[in-house]
Amino acid sequence: MPDFFKAVVDADDAPIVICDVNHIIVYMNPTAVKLYAKRGGAKLIGQSIFDCHNEHSKEIILSVFEKFLNDPSLNKVYTYTKNWDNEDTDVYIVALRDATGNLIGYY
Repeated sequence: MPDFFKAVVDADDAPIVICDVNHIIVYMNPTAVKLYAKRGGAKLIGQSIFDCHNEHSKEIILSVFEKFLNDPSLNKVYTYTKNWDNEDTDVYIVALRDATGNLIGYY
């Protein structure tokens, strides 16, 4: 089944960066690798998400992460709207939870 999940993420034309609960990037789909090529692209995998974000973005990520930890029913938070390729795109942080509801990461 994991191959199916990877195929879905890889087929998405939105950039998807998956992090574990230690804020380490564990996977980037091809769109994210391409979009973030100037920041290192695939070389970002294995590094902290905070290595490629400013202090304001770090505060947003940590705030949402704390909300995910404190509220198991919360799984998606809108963070801001970004303009990519002259098109406004809403950016969310999405919780990843195991079968028992424990937070295992986010994207």
